[in-house]
Amino acid sequence: MRIGDLAAATGASARSLRYYEEQGLLASERSGGGQRHYPDGAVERVRLIQSLLAAGLSSGTIHDVLPCITERAIRTPWLAERLRTELDRVEAQLTALHRTRDILSGLVDEYAV
Repeated sequence: MRIGDLAAATGASARSLRYYEEQGLLASERSGGGQRHYPDGAVERVRLIQSLLAAGLSSGTIHDVLPCITERAIRTPWLAERLRTELDRVEAQLTALHRTRDILSGLVDEYAV
């Protein structure tokens, strides 16, 4: 799959895909003409990267976490702690989002005509 096809399939820009590759999050092979060609699983991987980015993880954290998701990397204490830290941060975000949802839901009920 070429970069334009991957971009169309995922909604990611070609620039984002090149950035993911620079960060070691995504891999491609090059054709004789220098075009990037991505493997079959690239769409799923890009969607996972997008999901993790949307949750607020940095590309560096995603780089460390991806092997745990896709390859079941060797367990190390520092990685376990990093995963716990990210989970705590996401849980705090969810709590804040639930609180905001409850407020907005109350306002919608109050102002519904």
